[in-house]
Amino acid sequence: MSFILDTCALIWWSLDPDKLSSKAKIACDQMEQLKNGIVPSTAIWEIAIKVKNRKLDLGINLDDYIVALQKSDVIQIMPIDENIWLKSVQLQWEHRDPADRVIVAIAEQNQAAIITADQKIADFYSPIIW
Repeated sequence: MSFILDTCALIWWSLDPDKLSSKAKIACDQMEQLKNGIVPSTAIWEIAIKVKNRKLDLGINLDDYIVALQKSDVIQIMPIDENIWLKSVQLQWEHRDPADRVIVAIAEQNQAAIITADQKIADFYSPIIW
């Protein structure tokens, strides 16, 4: 099974692992061993917006952070194509956040677990790891 990292889980896994729950840490350890993490490109967009709006300080330059993620052999940054966008719209879910909908659509497509602390996602999709 692959693992999808939502935006917060990505930040915590890559920069501050102590913020991950114990179950999320175990899943991230498995992900690191299996090298099967998936990060929706929307997570990169969300991080860039938060950095630009000064709501997030990565502690490193944003471009350097993205390059490090791109070079990782543990995760794959997944571009969002029209099929994922359409699948995200077709979800029978009232949640309006497009990034969350994309995460769930990718997880369904890949039969993957989502590592997230987001209760709205957890209420809709299973399996969730947190």
